[in-house]
Amino acid sequence: MSQPIIDTFGRKHTYLRISLTDKCNLRCTYCMPQEDMQFMPSKWLMQADEIRTLAEIFVEMGVEKIRLTGGEPLIRKDAHRIITELGQLPASLTLTTNAVFIDQFIPVLKESGVKSLNVSLDTLREDRFKAITKREHFGKTLGHIRMLLAQGFVVKINMVVMRGINDDEVNDFVRLTIDEPNLHVRFIEFMPFKGNQWDMSKIVSHADLLTQISTEFDFDAIQPEQNDTARRYHVNGAGGTFGVISTVTQPFCDGCNRIRLTADGKLKNCLFDTTEADLLTPLRQGKDVRELIHQHFYKKHFAHGGHAGFSEQQAKSEYETNREMIAIGG
Repeated sequence: MSQPIIDTFGRKHTYLRISLTDKCNLRCTYCMPQEDMQFMPSKWLMQADEIRTLAEIFVEMGVEKIRLTGGEPLIRKDAHRIITELGQLPASLTLTTNAVFIDQFIPVLKESGVKSLNVSLDTLREDRFKAITKREHFGKTLGHIRMLLAQGFVVKINMVVMRGINDDEVNDFVRLTIDEPNLHVRFIEFMPFKGNQWDMSKIVSHADLLTQISTEFDFDAIQPEQNDTARRYHVNGAGGTFGVISTVTQPFCDGCNRIRLTADGKLKNCLFDTTEADLLTPLRQGKDVRELIHQHFYKKHFAHGGHAGFSEQQAKSEYETNREMIAIGG
């Protein structure tokens, strides 16, 4: 095995997130600008064989888990091939999807060893779904979540909680976990990215979420696992769990093990770091990219890509210089 990817803080990186595309069939307001979104030309994107080659290199360097993201990863015409080929590697495979097209992928997911999926869903109300996503796929999304559960998959619902938009539905999402042992909800704090009109007033903090949930449910904390991003909880008597990903108010950078590869083959060592390392160009030139990977992670900051924290001023001057969320892959 090649030398593992370890930064100057001793964090070993074993979790690779690969964005397949910056395109999506939804238009969620927190993920992408509502106007003037420029998508990458197809020739800029990593091709299926290049994704396989880079994934193999990362696995040789100690990666144990691979997640496919987007945009929406399943809109790629070669998504079946990519899933099949990555499923052959000695690493667990999963993906994050909006589930609109997931019914077309059940056989390949099972054949590739995918056991768990994250599904983005920010509301349980049809009118709100349309307002947030600008699309009318609510019934299909909910139906496909039920189908995944019936097919034996573990489903983690990702809900980005935004004050005044969907925060009144938090307890409704928790209620979903009561009778379904394979369903887990993750509440995600609203994070600043280019063009998503972020401000602190829209954040529902980890503490506020627990206070709201406690008005209806009794719950206990679950002992965290190594590298957990979510602080997880279990409602008394429930089959599933809920958790909070509190990037803004209670960050978890000390245990970070994540590697991000954008759809155009750029390496990011942190979701919020604006510096990137181009792996695709040297790969196409036949060069070994391992040293580039190590060099980029030697430069990794301890937290938030070197930004001091989150504030209105920083969001405008610093986080706005990052890519759009949809162009990173989350």
